[in-house]
Amino acid sequence: MTVVAGSLGYPRIGPKRELKKALERFWAGQSSEAELEEASRALRRDAWRLQQDRGLQHVPSNDFSLYDHVLDTAVMVGAVPSRFLGDGDQIGLDTYFAMARGARDVPAMEMTKWFDTNYHYIVPEFELDQRFRLASTKPLDEFLEAQTEGIRTRPKLLGPVSFLLLGKARHDGLRPLDLLEALLPAYEALLGRLEAAGADWIQVDEPCLVLDLSTDQRRALSTAYHRLNAAAPALRLLLTTYFGDLRENLSTALALPVAGLHLDLVRAPQMLERALPALPDSLVLSAGVVDGRNVWRTDLDRALATLRTAVDALGSERVVVAPSCSLLHVPVDLDQETALDPELHPWLAFAQQKVEEVALLARALNEGDDAVASTLQARRDEQARRRSSTRIHDPAVAERTAAISASMLRRISPFAKRKQLQQERLRFPSLPTTTIGSFPQTDDVRRARAGFKAGRIDAAEYDAFLEAEIERVVRFQEEIGLDVLVHGEPERTDMVEYFGERFAGVAVTQQGWVQSYGSRCARPPIIYGDVSRPEPMTVRWAEYAQSLTQRPMKGMLTGPLTILEWSFVRDDQPRAETARQLALAIRDEVGDLEAAGIRVIQIDEPALREGLPLHREDWDAYLAWAVDAFRLASAGVRDETQVQTHMCYAEFNDIMPAIARMDADVILIEASRSQMDLLDAFGRFRYPNEIGPGVFDIHSPRVPTADEIEALLRRALDLISRDQLWVNPDCGLKTRAWREVRPSLTAMVEAAGRLRASAPASTP
Repeated sequence: MTVVAGSLGYPRIGPKRELKKALERFWAGQSSEAELEEASRALRRDAWRLQQDRGLQHVPSNDFSLYDHVLDTAVMVGAVPSRFLGDGDQIGLDTYFAMARGARDVPAMEMTKWFDTNYHYIVPEFELDQRFRLASTKPLDEFLEAQTEGIRTRPKLLGPVSFLLLGKARHDGLRPLDLLEALLPAYEALLGRLEAAGADWIQVDEPCLVLDLSTDQRRALSTAYHRLNAAAPALRLLLTTYFGDLRENLSTALALPVAGLHLDLVRAPQMLERALPALPDSLVLSAGVVDGRNVWRTDLDRALATLRTAVDALGSERVVVAPSCSLLHVPVDLDQETALDPELHPWLAFAQQKVEEVALLARALNEGDDAVASTLQARRDEQARRRSSTRIHDPAVAERTAAISASMLRRISPFAKRKQLQQERLRFPSLPTTTIGSFPQTDDVRRARAGFKAGRIDAAEYDAFLEAEIERVVRFQEEIGLDVLVHGEPERTDMVEYFGERFAGVAVTQQGWVQSYGSRCARPPIIYGDVSRPEPMTVRWAEYAQSLTQRPMKGMLTGPLTILEWSFVRDDQPRAETARQLALAIRDEVGDLEAAGIRVIQIDEPALREGLPLHREDWDAYLAWAVDAFRLASAGVRDETQVQTHMCYAEFNDIMPAIARMDADVILIEASRSQMDLLDAFGRFRYPNEIGPGVFDIHSPRVPTADEIEALLRRALDLISRDQLWVNPDCGLKTRAWREVRPSLTAMVEAAGRLRASAPASTP
C-alpha cells in the first residue's frame, strides 16, 4: 500500500474569475440559467482534471458553489426561511440568490465571517417549527457529473453539527442544536444515495471541533456520527477539521465512528504527537502539512519529517497527504503572475502549486527522496535565499518599533473632553449622517484606471478624471444633505490592496484573486518584509475633496489589523510585530491628513473580530496587541480631530471591553441584516463613545424605504442614547450601482431628518 495524496477543496472562482463574470452576467439578465450552469460545469471539470492530472487520488467534489457552501447546505436540507418561499416549497435559483442577496421586498439572510478567515458565509436561520428534508441533491449530482468526466471524486459535505452551530435561531428559547434529531434524516438520505451511486470516501467537515465545545455539543457529535455511520455502512467518512488545535476535542473526534480524521498540522503541528498514540487501529490520518491559508512555499524537509513520523507510527496505507484546509483561501495559479518581482516568485505557491506540493510529498514518501532530489534541493536553496534577502529586513523599521512607548498609544484627553471640543469645531446636528467611504466603482472608473495602468492615458489625464469623479460624488452628497462627506475612493481598487501598493515590504499581484463571498473577490497583498510608508498615500485626494466643500470631509484609511488579516503575511516573525509596523505606517498617514486640515479621519478595522483566536483562553493576548496596534495608528492626533472606525459582520458581545479600549470617537458597524440585534451588545455594555449602526444592507441590490430605515433607527434609540447615535449604511458602496445608491442614501437622510424633528427619545 502507498501513501495517498488528497485535497480538501479547490478555488471556485476560476483562474481569471470566470465565476464572478458568469454570476454578474446572470444577475444583470444578460445570460440564462442554462448558460450559468454551463460556465459552472466547465469550472468544476477543469478543477477536477487539474487535481487529478497533478497526481491527487482524493479529488473533492461539491466544493464548488454559486455563492456559498453554507448556503448550499441550508438549501440541501430545506432550511429556507419562510419569507423566501411564498406559497410553495420549490427552491429554485431565484430563491437561492434571494437568500444571499435579498429580493425586492425581502431582506437577505445575515452574512458573517467563516471562523477566522475573510471568507463570508450566509448564516442559516432556524424557525420555531423548523422542518428539514433532502431538498437538493447537489453533492450527489456533482459526484455523478465528475464520473461522466472520467474522474472519481470524494464528495464533500458540511457536517450537521457545524451547520447547526453556524446558524441562528429566530425565536427565543430555540437552540439550533436542539434541531439535530430533525436534521439527521436529510443527511442519512443523502448518504444512502451516495452509497448507492458507488461513492467510497465522503469528506464531512466539522470545523466546530476547533472551538471551545460544551458537553452537549460533544454529545451531539457522537449522536450524529453514530447515526451517519449506520445510515451508509459501506461509505468511509473522513471527519475533517481545520484552522487550529482540537485541544480537548481531540479525544471526542478520535472516539467517533469514522474511517478517517483530518488534522491541520500547519496551524497546530503539536497535535500529531498527541494524536498518533490515541488513533484507533483502523483510522486513517489525513495530515494537513501544506498551508491552505497562506502563499509561502512549503518547507518540504519539515513536511516530510512530519509525514514520516505518521507513516512510521501508522503505516503508509493509513496516511493521506493533504493541505491544511480547503485551498479556497489562496489564489489559483502563481504562473499567471508574470509581473511579480522575480526575487519573490520562487518563495510563493498558490492553489495549483500547493496541489503539486501535496503530490510531490506523497511521491517522496512512496518512492524515496531520490525520486524528487532535485526539487528538494532547489527548495532548500530558495528558502536560504529568502532568509538572507536584504528585501526582508529594514533596520530603520526595527528601530522605530523598538522605540514605541506607552504614551504613543493614548489620546491627549478622555473621550468626554474630546467630544466637547469636536462638537465645538464640527457642529454636527443630532443624528449626524455619513457613509462608510467608497462610492460606486462604475464602468467609467474601472476603464480609466485600467487605461492609466496600461499606459493608454497619462497621469495628468487620469488625475483630471479622478478630480471630476470626486467632485461629482461631493456634489451629490451635498445635494442630499449628508453631514460628513467622503471623496468616494475612485482611485482605489480595494481598501487593503491600495495601501499594499504603496508600502515598502509589500507586493501585489495581477491575478491573485481570492473569493470573499458570492462574486466578490479580493487580491490580498503579500507582506514579505518589514513595512514602512515611503510617502503620503491619501492626502492629495482628501485635501482636494475638502477644498470642494465647507462640510467636514473624512480622510479614509484602512487600519493595521485589517491590512494584516486581509493580506498574506510573512511567516518568519510574530504577527504582532508586523501589526506594529503597519500601525506606525498608518500613524504617519494620520498625522499628514491632520496637518492637511482633515478634521475627521476614519481608520477602518472590520477585521479586528475576525483575527480573534478560536479558543477563548487565547483571546486576551491577541486583543492586547491588536487594540494597541489600532491605538498606535490613531492616537497621535489632537483632541479636536475626530477618529472614526468601521467594523462589519461580526459578533461583538464577547469583546466589548476591547472595542471600548480602542477609544475611537465614533464606531460605524454593520447592523441592518440583523435588524439591529448587534446593538444589544453595545446597549448592555453601555458603550461610552459614539456609534453608527448600519441602516441598510449594501450587499443587496434592494433599495430600502425611509420608513424601514426610520424603524431601524427607532430600534437603535431603544438601545443607545440619541447623543451617541450616527446614521450610515452598513459598509462601503463601491459594489452597488448609482441607481441603488441614490435612492438608498436619500431615504437614509430623510429618515434621520424625521427623527431629528421628532421629540428626543429618552436615554436608556
